[in-house]
Amino acid sequence: MKVGIVMGSDSDLGVMKKAADVLKEFGIDYEMVIASAHRTPEEVKKFVTRLEAEGAIAFIAGAGAAAHLPGVIASFTVLPVIGVPLNATALKGIDALLAIVQMPSGMPVATMAVDGAKNAALFAVQIGAAQDAELKAQYKTYRDDMAKAVIAKNEKLQAELNK
Repeated sequence: MKVGIVMGSDSDLGVMKKAADVLKEFGIDYEMVIASAHRTPEEVKKFVTRLEAEGAIAFIAGAGAAAHLPGVIASFTVLPVIGVPLNATALKGIDALLAIVQMPSGMPVATMAVDGAKNAALFAVQIGAAQDAELKAQYKTYRDDMAKAVIAKNEKLQAELNK
């Protein structure tokens, strides 16, 4: 099981590394590259084609501004593509969000929040969990642990308020 992570610029690494960190936490292999939908479309195609042949389950693509990268990746594969709009312009990522979410009919790209690379990776985990019972159990534990943390924070708050 492998996930491809693609970003258009090295300036996107700070955000996209969050996706890599989540995949590491779940023991999912990934490969991360910098490739541009406009400047190096053939490199994007080679990467997507190779990873699909190697058994990738999904692609995570971070893009700012016009944000064509997720859609270009979707044009090269039938695997799920998860778009991460990046805050890269004066429009604070809203331009990228609209570009990714407005994919034409027949070319779906799941779209996360602006700078939502962590959720993109968790969505890839969910995709993998659909076919891997061990990963599904691991993700369920992750979710249960999040719930327990919220409950513990509330208990602490209630204790402080009732002093």
